[in-house]
Amino acid sequence: MDQKPGSPYRTRREFVKASSLLAGSILTAPLISQANFFSGAPGAIRVALIGCGGRGTGAAVQALSTKQNVQLVAMADAFKDRLDTSYNNILEALEDKKSRVQVKEENKFTGFDAYKKAMALADVVILATPPGFRPIHFEEAVNQGKQVFMEKPVATDPAGVQRVLAAAEKAKAKKLNVVVGLQRRYQASYRELIKRVHDGAIGEITSAQAWWNNDGVWVHPRQDGWTEMEYQMRNWYYFVWLCGDHITEQHIHNLDVINWAMEAYPVRAQGMGGREVRKGKDYGQIYDHHFVEFQYGNGVILNSQCRHQKGTMSKVDELLIGTKGRVYCDAARIVDNKGNVIYQFDKKTENQPYQNEHDELFEAIAKGEYKFWDAERGARSTMTSILGRMATYSGQNVEWDKAINSGINIMPAAYAFDATPPVLPDASGLYPVPEPGQTKFF
Repeated sequence: MDQKPGSPYRTRREFVKASSLLAGSILTAPLISQANFFSGAPGAIRVALIGCGGRGTGAAVQALSTKQNVQLVAMADAFKDRLDTSYNNILEALEDKKSRVQVKEENKFTGFDAYKKAMALADVVILATPPGFRPIHFEEAVNQGKQVFMEKPVATDPAGVQRVLAAAEKAKAKKLNVVVGLQRRYQASYRELIKRVHDGAIGEITSAQAWWNNDGVWVHPRQDGWTEMEYQMRNWYYFVWLCGDHITEQHIHNLDVINWAMEAYPVRAQGMGGREVRKGKDYGQIYDHHFVEFQYGNGVILNSQCRHQKGTMSKVDELLIGTKGRVYCDAARIVDNKGNVIYQFDKKTENQPYQNEHDELFEAIAKGEYKFWDAERGARSTMTSILGRMATYSGQNVEWDKAINSGINIMPAAYAFDATPPVLPDASGLYPVPEPGQTKFF
């Protein structure tokens, strides 16, 4: 079918052609200058960690656990206590590789501008702050010519997605490797399943389902002396500008799998959601459940659900339905239309995808290869989740083209602990919660 220029839906032929062109760049790309990163010469690949929470700490440990000569040389976080805790946890986790942690005290940076100072000392940067900051951090990393591992999602609003897409083009021009933490893309079972889907194992995809249903996450009680900005940043999961809501922060994994299988992105979405259980001032402004119907350009419907409600059914999985069979992704199984198993991945051979992301990235860096350009697809799967959020918050049918080009920016006007965040509590400490039928797209 004909598509508008820039449409998120592409035919398989268009995807294959684009992939072939990119694959060719691996073969023709020259070794990248050491001014940008380590390219095989003696010495260590220097890493800076930007964002020292649990995920950042884990990512740093994984980077330092690769076969290459990798050293952590700088760290940055808004809060010193988080940086110090992360540093100690990294040392503890790397009992046999402590020599890889070479962060001098003067290279531990705190504050809103800390990321720039840490990046300047490294060849590779790990971006693991709350996702609202990802666009400005990624942009800076690319401008400084750094290789990048960045956690998902890569933005929390359409303006941020566009900023990442623009930086992604610069990264390609500079041949900077970029890996995004959508780890199923680096998981052996998922790679085999999606390869078989693309080879026609289930025929044409006719519909799909995706789930991220579980109990939810932590809460950090407000402390005396915290400004409103500090409170929101320490409880970043519950504020849309920082987190994007859990449909963006977590469910993006499942949405990305469907996009991967479809080799396309939705063209519109409509859905519903709200707060039934997780209520009150401790939970900021985000929902505790979303149900979204995404439609792709060829008419395929993805029914997507995510939920944070304690004591309810837990399910994190994806299902692909085709004209010849089905794929049960978590079970790593493909069946035909009669239910006969036509493929079963041997789970005993499964890899550790969180580690494999770094293994493959640092192997490429050490060889001077340009192999990874995850930023664009990371941005578009982030936009998929934002599209779903815009649909549930507003109760409207939301078009991809309108949403991604809306220019909506929900970030603060200034970054400082005494600055005003984009959302404030009322006199009783409650934050405004999106109301379908009343709330505009954001």
